[in-house]
Amino acid sequence: MTQALFIETAKAEETMNSKGKRRLNVSGVLRILGVSRNGYYSFKNMPPSEQQLHKEARMEEIRKIYDDSYQNYGAPKITSLLSEKGEKISEKTVGNYMREMGIRAQYIKPYTQTTVNSNFSEELKNILNEQFNPSIPNAVWCSDITYIWTFEGFVYLTSIMDLFSRKIIAWVLSDTLEAKWVVESINKAKESRNVDKPLVMHSDRGVQVRQEVA
Repeated sequence: MTQALFIETAKAEETMNSKGKRRLNVSGVLRILGVSRNGYYSFKNMPPSEQQLHKEARMEEIRKIYDDSYQNYGAPKITSLLSEKGEKISEKTVGNYMREMGIRAQYIKPYTQTTVNSNFSEELKNILNEQFNPSIPNAVWCSDITYIWTFEGFVYLTSIMDLFSRKIIAWVLSDTLEAKWVVESINKAKESRNVDKPLVMHSDRGVQVRQEVA
């Protein structure tokens, strides 16, 4: 128990010194904890044990792998890489060391492709020509698909915007990138605006929208 108190006191003292804060009142802390000041400094002056040196070497390896991964690797990946080097260490121990060092894997949102380029036929031409400010409603609609990451996987948001007002007039949330969701979103927009005459439907070169417009 006494050694554990010495270890925590030493950590606190080192942390405050490294951050340039006011020096820790070690004597006061030791008095409150009810442990000997002489015993604390004897503990600090003891040479590190073989076990401690081995732990510090492992922590240094973990830190290097972590930094080389741009701080992206967590305990499972680091454990695997250490194992490849012949280091026998459990994932739990690596995780404990990482917590002790105050490091953890950064979350990277997975990438998914939502636009599939396709060759335009003679039927589909860019007639909008970057004229993005129509003078009346329902003259130009724009469609786009974006993805949203959830803990259960990706969902896809297909939306229709009226360029006149810059408002979303219809949208559909789905778990696939099928063209039918574009069809549904355009039909919903037609119903909400009661469209009875031709208009311009503009999108990126996504194959899903191309299939609907074609």
